[in-house]
Amino acid sequence: MASSISLSSLSLSLSSPSTSRSEPAPRSLRFCGLRREALGFHPLKSSSSALGVRSRVRLVKTTLSALSSENGAPASKGNFDYDLVIIGAGVGGHGAALHAVEKGLKTAIIEGDVIGGTCVNRGCVPSKALLAVSGRMRELQSEHHMKALGLQVSAAGYDRQGVADHANNLASKIRSNLTNSLKAVGVDILTGAGSVVSTHKVKFGDTEVTARDVIIATGSVPFVPNGIEVDGKTVITSDQALKLEWVPEWIAIVGSGYIGLEFSDVYTALGSEVTFVEALDQLMPGFDPEIGKLAQRILINPRKIDYHTGVFAKKITPAKDGKPVQIELIDAKTKELKDTLEVDAALIATGRAPFTKGLGLENINVVTQRGFVPVNELMQVMDANGNVVPHLYCIGDANGKMMLAHAASAQGISVVENICGRNNVLNHLSIPAACFTHPEISMVGLTEPQAREKAEKEGFEISIAKTSFKANTKALAENEGEGLAKLIYRPDSGEILGVHILGLHAADLIHEASNAIALGTRIQDIKFAVHAHPTLSEVLDELFKSAKVNAGVSNSVPVAA
Repeated sequence: MASSISLSSLSLSLSSPSTSRSEPAPRSLRFCGLRREALGFHPLKSSSSALGVRSRVRLVKTTLSALSSENGAPASKGNFDYDLVIIGAGVGGHGAALHAVEKGLKTAIIEGDVIGGTCVNRGCVPSKALLAVSGRMRELQSEHHMKALGLQVSAAGYDRQGVADHANNLASKIRSNLTNSLKAVGVDILTGAGSVVSTHKVKFGDTEVTARDVIIATGSVPFVPNGIEVDGKTVITSDQALKLEWVPEWIAIVGSGYIGLEFSDVYTALGSEVTFVEALDQLMPGFDPEIGKLAQRILINPRKIDYHTGVFAKKITPAKDGKPVQIELIDAKTKELKDTLEVDAALIATGRAPFTKGLGLENINVVTQRGFVPVNELMQVMDANGNVVPHLYCIGDANGKMMLAHAASAQGISVVENICGRNNVLNHLSIPAACFTHPEISMVGLTEPQAREKAEKEGFEISIAKTSFKANTKALAENEGEGLAKLIYRPDSGEILGVHILGLHAADLIHEASNAIALGTRIQDIKFAVHAHPTLSEVLDELFKSAKVNAGVSNSVPVAA
């Protein structure tokens, strides 16, 4: 979460988590389906015959063996149990494992809890199920929206347990898919809390195994500041909120980043009133300021949401003995008591902390920094003296570079490429992020303040281009014209520095910009790309076409006649 998005954009502050190590690994779904299908294997169904399953696994292994031979994967060296052992079976570990097998590496993955880690079981997967419900509810509840489409709907309602079951069932299904995909290609799943014993040696439970290379992928846990008592019922983290055991009439959300903003969307759609408690002077501090201002107008002001900014929740006491949840607010600068809130529930959404205690890092002279495992640009772990620890890597939330599920995945794949001798440095500025509110927010690269700071330091000019969803035919057909796309670029070269989108399906639209940054595509090239009409993708088409690159800057890619 460094590079393209500052650490504060996804969490207010981070510190070492509790000593309990029951939740490894980061998250994402990219290879739950796409990578598996690309390689020609699918989740094994319980109805398959034993012979059919064995035949399918043999076919997959033969296919991957051929692929790894073609790719020139390194042969096993030394008397190791495995070529690669991955500690943590979340999305980052899962992606690294599949890529390692594709490259011909004998691979094992250690999981101390459940396959899928935070993303699948307590994060992005179940939260998207809840957000899908909130989106439908919000649309059905909007009389103006429905009438504009010529629709009439009776009063919308919901079954809380049914909504909760939808989220839980989705997590179970994806977890099963991930487990099956690992087994199908022959990845050994080792159960137990993993730790590093020494170079090439790791431990899970009471068993030790050896590996030529080791990847730490233990992820993160919710961060709870001092003074906040979590009872799991009236004062909760996102872990408990995703279970949706009840819908409070009034809930305070501490932190207005991605997690807090998404839950405000869910709770208000289900009928709750929300109060944000934000330590910084503005809501949504991690977003581009212009996008944040528009998001407040669309996502905050019209809804049953109020907020306190520039204050800390110094102490939160759960509801008990007939008393509501009590929140003591102090001024973030003077530390003086400003107010006391009494609410039905409080959600702590102050970010996530790395899950790195108990990893045995002291055995290899590695000291964490605020809980994060220090790594270089190749994700190689660095020891206390600043030296690379041979054959040890750390990916995902545990290294703190960019606390996003798909970032963990990309880092894992990059590590495997480097292990196989193909130099690969991941460009974190090309990794997109998204907030799945209604409408969605997405971004990649630098915010405008970050870009201006970089421009001043390096001596170049930046320009800004914008397009509105109100000019997009598809958005208007959906009666969803609220939204803005913003491009930050260098007019002297056409380099794309950042793209920020608020609007319908923004999380899907951002990838054209993300891929352009990753591939080094310049504005003078991408503005010639053709987009289907009428589609939302034309928002970006118009955005790139509206950018003005200096005269004399040539196309870096020839355009065919």
